[in-house]
Amino acid sequence: MPPPLSLSLLAAAAAAALLLVLLAAPLAAAQGFRGFSYLLDCGASSPTTDSRGLRWLPDAAYVSAGAPRALTLPLPGGGLLDPTLATLRAFPHRPGAKFCYELPVDRNRRYLLRPTFFYGAISASAAPPLPPVFDLIVDGTFWTAVNTTDDALAGAASSYEGVFPASGRNMSFCLGVNPDYTDAGPFISSLQVIQLDDKVYNATNFTTSAMGLIARTKFGSAGNVERYPDDSFDRYWQPFPDSKHALSSTHNVTSAEFWNLPPPDVFNTALVAEQDAPLVLQWPPMPLQNDSYYVALYFADTVPESSRTFDVYINDYLFYKGLNVTSAGLSIFATQWTLSGLTRVILTHDSASASASALPPLINAGEVFGLFSLGRLTHPRDVECFSALALENMKKSLRNIPDDWNGDPCMPTGYAWSGVTCDEGPRIRVISLNFSSMGLSGSLSPDIAKLTALTNISFANNSLSGRIPNLSNLSRLQRLHLQDNKLTGTVPQTLGTITVLSELFLQNNGLSGEVPENLLRKPGLTYRFLPGNQFSPKPPG
Repeated sequence: MPPPLSLSLLAAAAAAALLLVLLAAPLAAAQGFRGFSYLLDCGASSPTTDSRGLRWLPDAAYVSAGAPRALTLPLPGGGLLDPTLATLRAFPHRPGAKFCYELPVDRNRRYLLRPTFFYGAISASAAPPLPPVFDLIVDGTFWTAVNTTDDALAGAASSYEGVFPASGRNMSFCLGVNPDYTDAGPFISSLQVIQLDDKVYNATNFTTSAMGLIARTKFGSAGNVERYPDDSFDRYWQPFPDSKHALSSTHNVTSAEFWNLPPPDVFNTALVAEQDAPLVLQWPPMPLQNDSYYVALYFADTVPESSRTFDVYINDYLFYKGLNVTSAGLSIFATQWTLSGLTRVILTHDSASASASALPPLINAGEVFGLFSLGRLTHPRDVECFSALALENMKKSLRNIPDDWNGDPCMPTGYAWSGVTCDEGPRIRVISLNFSSMGLSGSLSPDIAKLTALTNISFANNSLSGRIPNLSNLSRLQRLHLQDNKLTGTVPQTLGTITVLSELFLQNNGLSGEVPENLLRKPGLTYRFLPGNQFSPKPPG
């Protein structure tokens, strides 16, 4: 457990574990979201508009795999409360495959991701199977396992929320088929990807970490979930009713400089302690693993032009001493606070300022996120070929490519692209391409030569045409199998300069010309040039 923090720590720079912000909350932003932001209705064939007036687009433009399905289980009254839950996209059960949405983003910004899953009934069966369990992966980082069974049995949707950095111009959001879970493929109903303001959660080091939401709560509220348009980033603030301590008021907390930019309405309800008694909350309501968490608490005095002072404890450890709360509002937060099991938040009078007339402690809202490390990505030299422009060049040169060729080619562990083998040493590198008998057509891209750690390449038994590119940069290449295709042109002499090349199979293509002498005389090379080519003169073997 963390030790009590002194006031001097609280006054430290943004890198400190606990920060105090005496700033007010913002007005709700104008209609729409900033930068690259997406509201995707998965499996839909046309745009839909929800009850808040938000327009959701079909997801087909951002994903190359899966099949759309319509649900057959309407709610009472004729239809689903949320139109985005009426369809889903279902993916095949192929263990070790990940199926990705590729989304253009603004580099070095941070994004809120919220996938939603509603299993419903995807067939007319009277006893549908339980929902599949699967993994979520963002840019090569394992996020969480999705298990919607409890919600599905209750007829409810399941949502997950995380905050991730955009390290490049594209962000991949993937659903992974984990063979240790179930024997059914993943699915998704909707996906929100919303660019956050630079002030939101900016004390977290997003060069090394991402955040997964545990709880976001509007204390004292017994109404609906607070979200867009009240929250300009469509964050969901869940109600936390308590008839004994709840209090409602009307505030004018409007400054847009408030850290994390909570919606003003979260300050219109509060839980207030009884006079001369502490306020004790079990929050979040679920037990937590022993780990570091991001904790943010929000306060505003319910009495205009008034203030109150009290101490804040979490699990009996001092979180903030002598917190002075005014009607202008403030927040306190810790970027790395250790929590374990059930958590208690305790607000009690500051003994140094308590008096018979002192106002009791209160709290308006809170957030808790789990922190997890960003995964390692494939080495940039390889990413040049298998991501961004070079990836597109290679994929564009081929036809009938596997539907899991999106996202990081190697990571996370167990989710490499079909046919790709990687070395997860100090630098993650692509070391083998085994695309034999995949039904590929098209041509071989010269960008393959950028994968300088390759030791094996096989495109055998496909329908590739065109010429063999210059692969002389692949100094580690030991085996090159291109047999049983439709390749034409001559055999590059540069293949003979690859010192460690030990197998070269080119039979059954449409190659012509003369086989380079440096290949025919290369020591230790096993080659097959015939049958099926038109070499002149005819080479041996």
